[in-house]
Amino acid sequence: MSEKTEAPAEPAPSLVTVTHLVYALHALSLLIGVTTAATIVGAFVFGVPSIIAVVINYAKRGEARGTFLESHFRWQIRTFWFALLWFMVGAMLLATFIGIPLALVIFFADGIWAIYRIGRGWLALRDRKPMYTNN
Repeated sequence: MSEKTEAPAEPAPSLVTVTHLVYALHALSLLIGVTTAATIVGAFVFGVPSIIAVVINYAKRGEARGTFLESHFRWQIRTFWFALLWFMVGAMLLATFIGIPLALVIFFADGIWAIYRIGRGWLALRDRKPMYTNN
C-alpha cells in the first residue's frame, strides 16, 4: 500500500504580497530603531509599523494554512513576541543598579536577533522557502 502525501497548497499571489508587506513593516520598525534615538528592539516591539504587522499576521494566518507561508506567519509572530519577552526581561533588570549592564547587553542582543530573524525570513520568502521543515 502506498501512502498518499499531499503537496502543500500554492498560496495566492496576494497572500505572498501581504507576507512581503509584513516583513517590510517589521524592517521599517528596525530601520527606525537604527536611525533614531530609539533602541532597535524598542522600535521593533513598540513601533506602529511592527504592531500593524503583527495584527496583519493574526488576521491573515488562517489563509496561509497549508502553504509554505504558514511557517513565515509563525516565524514573524514568534519573532515579535520573543523580542517583547526579552525586552521585558531587560527592562526589569534595568530597574536594578546591578542589572543595568546586563540589561544593555540584552537590549543589544535582542535588537541584533530581531534584525537577523526579519532578514533571514524575508530572504527565505524571496526564495519561496518555508521557515521550518517538517522532518
